Amino acid sequence: MLCYLRGPWRWPLPALSLRAQRPALPWWAVAAGPSAAAGGWYEALAASAPVRAAEGALLGAHAALGLPWWGSIVLAAAGLRGSVTLPLAIYQHRVLAKVENLQPEIKNIAKSLNQEVAVCARQLGWSKRVTRLTYLKNMRRLVSELYVRDNCHPFKATVLIWIQLPMWIFMSIALRNLSTGATHSEGFSVQEQLATGGVLWFPDLTALDSTWILPVSVGVVNLLIVEIFALQRHGMSRFQMYITYFVRAVSVLMIPIAATVPSSIALYWFCSSLMGLAQNLLLRSPRFRQLCRIPSTKSDSDTPYKDLFAAFYAKFILRK
Repeated sequence: MLCYLRGPWRWPLPALSLRAQRPALPWWAVAAGPSAAAGGWYEALAASAPVRAAEGALLGAHAALGLPWWGSIVLAAAGLRGSVTLPLAIYQHRVLAKVENLQPEIKNIAKSLNQEVAVCARQLGWSKRVTRLTYLKNMRRLVSELYVRDNCHPFKATVLIWIQLPMWIFMSIALRNLSTGATHSEGFSVQEQLATGGVLWFPDLTALDSTWILPVSVGVVNLLIVEIFALQRHGMSRFQMYITYFVRAVSVLMIPIAATVPSSIALYWFCSSLMGLAQNLLLRSPRFRQLCRIPSTKSDSDTPYKDLFAAFYAKFILRK
């Protein structure tokens, strides 16, 4: 006999089943072919279709724009951030705003569901464990229905990282191929052009930045992005704190890593991070959020930049 809870939902309480899914091979690995895989995973990745496409895009942009290579790399980073990452970031903020606005409704449902489950537990003599499992399973289902109703499942907010990270990797490896002569083009040597296509203290984009200016700049900009995110969050959970510490450590680790790659890659990383910092600041603007149809939330501020400066001053200046 199934217990149907009273209330507006009218659902039975069956156990939920989990379906295991077999992971599929990534499409770039299939495109690389078995001969590339035999040489190792990096060789397979460097010869994969996405990396070749990134190389072609860089060469095509350089030829079309007629800029020196350093300018082409800067515009490539800015173009990818503006055309791919920014729209995805706007979509991410829309999803997160809808999720935040659902929290009061979720709290009300949780309160009512708790009462309904308690009634069924007394009627059927459930143990505390069964009562708790029943509550959690049905709560997950009700919350999922809300996410479907408002089209804002939190997993959709992760689409940015699933696209941005592979794109960043493919572009970095493509630049490495161009800088080391792994890419062969008819009529000219890309490596030779990169060797004279730099500017300022890094005239040779195929060489390391011996001054460490680019590597340190990469780390500093990434740390600024992390701190801006941390200052936005009040009362972070322990898991969020651990993630913040981890990303900080990765940002610092990027400094020695950027010092071991050609300057072309370090320049791309710096420009991409700088655009990411500008993007994060732009998405705090109330006017820009309204223009992008991002729903307003209770946590939104009318003076975000003033609040950010005040929080930064209180955390890093007043503590000294």
